[in-house]
Amino acid sequence: MLLHATEVEMSALSTATAANAKQTFTHALTIYLKDSNAYGNTYFARYFEWQGICREKWFFDCISRDMLQNDGVFITKHAEQDYLRETFPFQEIRCELNAYDVKKCSFWLEFRFYADDKPVSVGRQQIVFANHAKQITALPELVIARIKRYAR
Repeated sequence: MLLHATEVEMSALSTATAANAKQTFTHALTIYLKDSNAYGNTYFARYFEWQGICREKWFFDCISRDMLQNDGVFITKHAEQDYLRETFPFQEIRCELNAYDVKKCSFWLEFRFYADDKPVSVGRQQIVFANHAKQITALPELVIARIKRYAR
């Protein structure tokens, strides 16, 4: 019953996110045997890995190909993942990514994972930008503008 309520909430959230965002980044993944346990269901830790893969691909393709290496570093301040449904090897996973709460030095990312067009997981990360001395610093204005294209 609780799982069902969470699915309904995520479905509503996804619909609202897609409707409110200017753009949504989508990345496809495939689950392999190495991603699963002896029972054949996917390790929960893979979703954190996939968050990182989707985040890096979004940043490279949509925000800055050099990952702002000359300007500073991105620090993950917070990360979480909620699981809604089991997935299994050889299922195709679609990850949708949107930004929110974009500020001068930080922003949040939301990751929505689907298998067979059904929500299977949702996660969030708070990203902070810092200079090479690890002091929080402002993101370049052009980067903020690009991130906001994906804001909900």
